[in-house]
Amino acid sequence: MSSSTSRAVFVFGGARSGKSRFAESLISDTGLERHYVATGQAWDDEMRERIAQHRVDRGDLWQTHEEPMDLVGQLAAIDTEDRAVLVDCLTLWVTNLMMAERDMAAEFAALTEFLPRARSRLVFVSNEVGLGIVPENRMARDFRDHAGRLHQMVAAASAEVYFIAAGLPLKMKG
Repeated sequence: MSSSTSRAVFVFGGARSGKSRFAESLISDTGLERHYVATGQAWDDEMRERIAQHRVDRGDLWQTHEEPMDLVGQLAAIDTEDRAVLVDCLTLWVTNLMMAERDMAAEFAALTEFLPRARSRLVFVSNEVGLGIVPENRMARDFRDHAGRLHQMVAAASAEVYFIAAGLPLKMKG
């Protein structure tokens, strides 16, 4: 798949690196109607508080869609040329898919096959999890491997790719 067929942007980096803030600015700069697809699920009080704070931080200029599993279906449902859509984040989506024992390869392929057909401006956020030590348990290693494969696929299918560290964007593609 050629990156020239997709207008998607992929933003990734470590935890608390500033990637969501950077991705939100990319969406805001488009002047298009702002949509936010949240993949996280509130499994505990801390996560509920994070989700609530994110909603407050974004304000009323964003329309939020919560979709932990059917990401492609949600993107297709809101796909119009006058919209910019931020997906935050792909690593939480990977977690949800793993917990539901979904076919990871099929889900990842469906997402990357959707990108060149998308009419809206898509910005994806994800956590880079492969720069540290090898995880000690199988599930954590599987998660790291799935996230790494997904990142490669989304980066290949995106027109622009940014790595964020310490709040600073490094443009890697586009």
